[in-house]
Amino acid sequence: MHRLTVVLLAAVDAAIAVAVGIAATLAPLTLLWVVAFGGVADWAALWPAAASIWQLGHAVPLDVELAGAYVAAVGVDPSAESFALSLGPLAFAAFTAIFAARSGIRASRAEAWVTGVVTGSVVVAALSALVAFTSTSAVVTATTWQAVLHPTLFFLIPGVIAAVATEWREAGSGAIARLRDRIESAPHGWGLVPALVARGAAVAVMGLLGAGALVLAVGIFTRGTEIIGLYEAGNVDLLGAIVITLAQLAYLPTLAIWGLAFVAGPGFSLGAGTAVSPAATQVGVIPGIPVLGAVPESTTPWLLLLALLPVALGALAGWIARSRLIALEKDAVARGIGPQLRRPDDDDPIAARLAVTGGIAVVAAAATALLASLAAGSMGPGRLTAVGPEPGAVALAVGLEVCVGAGILLLAPRRREDRVPEAAELDPQGPVWFDTEPIEPLRPPDEHPTGASGTRL
Repeated sequence: MHRLTVVLLAAVDAAIAVAVGIAATLAPLTLLWVVAFGGVADWAALWPAAASIWQLGHAVPLDVELAGAYVAAVGVDPSAESFALSLGPLAFAAFTAIFAARSGIRASRAEAWVTGVVTGSVVVAALSALVAFTSTSAVVTATTWQAVLHPTLFFLIPGVIAAVATEWREAGSGAIARLRDRIESAPHGWGLVPALVARGAAVAVMGLLGAGALVLAVGIFTRGTEIIGLYEAGNVDLLGAIVITLAQLAYLPTLAIWGLAFVAGPGFSLGAGTAVSPAATQVGVIPGIPVLGAVPESTTPWLLLLALLPVALGALAGWIARSRLIALEKDAVARGIGPQLRRPDDDDPIAARLAVTGGIAVVAAAATALLASLAAGSMGPGRLTAVGPEPGAVALAVGLEVCVGAGILLLAPRRREDRVPEAAELDPQGPVWFDTEPIEPLRPPDEHPTGASGTRL
């Protein structure tokens, strides 16, 4: 693919990611305005609101300053006149990351991944700056450099990861391909360590996100009555209920990460002095957001068994890595290069497997810490300034649990059927043994037990 084509496609991907994200907020707000107030929509009010929601969805902290007359009219505590809002609807960030990964993969296959990722990131930065400078408001403000940098990072980092992963798997030339070939030529299984760590950590983290989403779904299903009650307590009409539901859907990735923290053990908080975890739940009065009705009022010690899920996911990641290592060694023996993978005096080398175990645990812990930090923040004044999981506690719990599970599979002694032949068995003059069945080696024609006519006696 021509480099100019890569630039154009990357720019289009970036523009669509920004435009669709903002349109997803601007369209419902416009519809709400038209239905509620009639007439032409007030873009001077709608555009800053849509832009602020989009920025919040990319982890841009917002400063909210309410008018004193409004605070007095609604009877709100004067201390709530100004507060920070940083707990964002991560559906917008996930949408941007998906477009970035798609763009990075395509640019890599076109052999111009640096050009594609840089172009897309520059376009996102330019559009983010345009949004920031045209959406100033007296009520909600954002720091300009954060409003530009954060959306750009949500495009840049997934784009680089997807492009580099594609280069590692598919590229036949280039700097990453040369690095891959050099690493994969390392003896005794060390060449597969980076790929196995990345694959195992991805399995563990995606599995944990799935488990968190499942816990969220179970909570919504079992506590549906409480959720409906909060809808009714809000005294909103059908249109208002639809808007609230759409807003909650945008927060589903955030809530799934809360579920991940709950499964891992540390749980999350719904304000200062509160805790929601399998061990104990203490929330007090919660905000009247319907989906928060899924939070249990109390927990049972049986929920501590949820911690076995990260262990099981770590075991799955370890099984995948162990199977790949064994398959590589057997394949190398079959092709006559077995001595590169094992030493004659080493019955069962585990150094590479130990590195893979630790690598999976560390990468999974770092990834969950990042997710937990994105899903934590402030959602209002007072005690609502501390909402969400604690990144350090979640990372520590996930790292230990995944390490235990991966270690069980990766560091256990090999079974007889997984045994790799010894170096002595690789003698080209003797038979090569796979498990327990010998294979007769091929011999030159003059060594076959034949008669004078060349036929077998």
